[in-house]
Amino acid sequence: MSRRRTGIGKAPSLPFLEAVDAHPRERAVAHMAASLLLEYPTQELRDRHALLRDATGILSDPVAAAFARYLDAADALDLDAQQAHYVETFDLRRRCALYLTYYAAGDTRRRGMALVTFVEAYRACGWVPRDDELPDYLPTVLELSSREQSHEQSAVADTLLGSHRAGIELLRSALHHVQTPYAEVLDAVCLTLPAVDEATAARFAELVSSGPPSETVGLSAPLLPFPTVRSEVPA
Repeated sequence: MSRRRTGIGKAPSLPFLEAVDAHPRERAVAHMAASLLLEYPTQELRDRHALLRDATGILSDPVAAAFARYLDAADALDLDAQQAHYVETFDLRRRCALYLTYYAAGDTRRRGMALVTFVEAYRACGWVPRDDELPDYLPTVLELSSREQSHEQSAVADTLLGSHRAGIELLRSALHHVQTPYAEVLDAVCLTLPAVDEATAARFAELVSSGPPSETVGLSAPLLPFPTVRSEVPA
């Protein structure tokens, strides 16, 4: 696959993937699998890899292949190595943050309002997400997208993913740049989303060129895109 090299840091910009013709049920399975696989790895999650391999293996060929490549790579690591890789990838690299408002609002006051928007969106669906993560955590949004719901509720999930599509694409590019298997999971997600429109492509190009917004005046500390490193991971 060819790559267009413009930079946020050293991260290249990848061409957008051609969306598959995904049935809603296929998209739900893909998003639930991605939601689980983007979580911090535990033995319980690894014990479910075989089930996830079976569930995603019947999806459209490009989506199934992306999940299979990730699972093959993850299964080749022991749990300690996978946990260390997760922390190195997502907790120690800002451009690989799993928190969607970071890409749109960066380290600015606007991020607080953006987080409120996610909370209000979940309430509109009558859904209470987990309380141990910020509401813009990508696995949480993907879980919402995977749930059986009314047309109105489905539209909320579509809007959250669509309005932050440029950030999702930037995350995908960054994960490919650092050559992590987690890039395959983002590929699987993006394959099941609608084609990128011109406005989203323009926002993506701006993010690649300039990075997320930043603001230091009046802020006592930066709004980190991710939590502190998990204590159970050895130093």
